[in-house]
Amino acid sequence: MKVEKIILGIDPGTTIMGFGIIKVVGKKMEFIQMNELMLTKYTDHYLKLKLIFERTIELIDTYNPDEIAIEAPFFGKNVQSMLKLGRAQGVAMAAGLSREIPITEYLPKKIKMSITGNGSASKEQVALMLKSLLNLKTLPKNLDATDGLAAAVCHFYNSGKVIGGKNYTGWASFVKQNSPQTPKGGSKNSTVINLRKKK
Repeated sequence: MKVEKIILGIDPGTTIMGFGIIKVVGKKMEFIQMNELMLTKYTDHYLKLKLIFERTIELIDTYNPDEIAIEAPFFGKNVQSMLKLGRAQGVAMAAGLSREIPITEYLPKKIKMSITGNGSASKEQVALMLKSLLNLKTLPKNLDATDGLAAAVCHFYNSGKVIGGKNYTGWASFVKQNSPQTPKGGSKNSTVINLRKKK
């Protein structure tokens, strides 16, 4: 296990994409940055997806994250909103995969539980807990940035111990563990994708 690593957390969205970056040194985490990509002024959905991809690539090239944690879409009643959110997530994931960075998806409840101990916590509660954990001086006006940061912190807490033992080191490992012959029983809270080429 790497002694020092950078984790990029992303909260995908077609209105606002929140992101946060932490540095892990040993068993401690340090805050690096959090911000958001505002997409409200754009009306073209495909342009928004392009901007999400480009911003994610820019973050990767700037901070060189070792791993990416991304919030998985939650199931809502509005099918169109779900479709758009899924596309936003897919584009962010594609950016990471294009740079061969391992990606882990976490359900919103899992992230909230990891940060606050309550899977039904509000955005405000998550933000306040992050402020305390990372000694943040202020919180952003929009809490999408803290949601992205929360994904990174959740990944830090769960690194090396994805519940259910599902931790994929490569595509072959993923296929083997998810073939029809393999008994189910892994975590419903997280999925790990690692397509990094072995050296």
